[in-house]
Amino acid sequence: MLTLFIIILSVLVILVIAIGLQPAGFTVARSATMAAPAAAVFEQVNDFRKWADWSPYEKLDPTMHRTYDGPPAGAGASMTWSGNRHAGAGRVTITASRPGERIDIRLEMFKPFAADNPVEFAFRSESGGTVVTWRMSGRKNFATKALHLVLSMDRMLGGNMEEGLAKLKTVAEAAARR
Repeated sequence: MLTLFIIILSVLVILVIAIGLQPAGFTVARSATMAAPAAAVFEQVNDFRKWADWSPYEKLDPTMHRTYDGPPAGAGASMTWSGNRHAGAGRVTITASRPGERIDIRLEMFKPFAADNPVEFAFRSESGGTVVTWRMSGRKNFATKALHLVLSMDRMLGGNMEEGLAKLKTVAEAAARR
């Protein structure tokens, strides 16, 4: 019995050490090239009302309740949402907006877990189009570090970002043709 207790205690100590040694932060980023001018792509991201056309998170709950506050676009614009257990609840606020260059967003999650993460969309003009980079970073507490032992934030968010950028590409390229 004592041997079993020592084994279990040793495993727990090793697990706590492994969790504690995890990095304190994370960054996930994806990029895509779009055959549209930076201004056309920027316009789709700078207005939260347009996110329904391309955001991968919209499909999580088609009946999600949204409230928009502040200006219709740009710095100070925000959207609060509340949805099913998949969509959760939270708020996004544009904290900085430089036309055709960059949009900084504060993402506050309320449900299913609390989080406060900076999100950035960067737009770089290249011949024939725009390279868009979607980046999210954040801090990991002990519970998040433990979760990351089995689930990769890059895998969890990266696929959604890729899907969103592909839809954004379709929407922005169509808007640029008009």
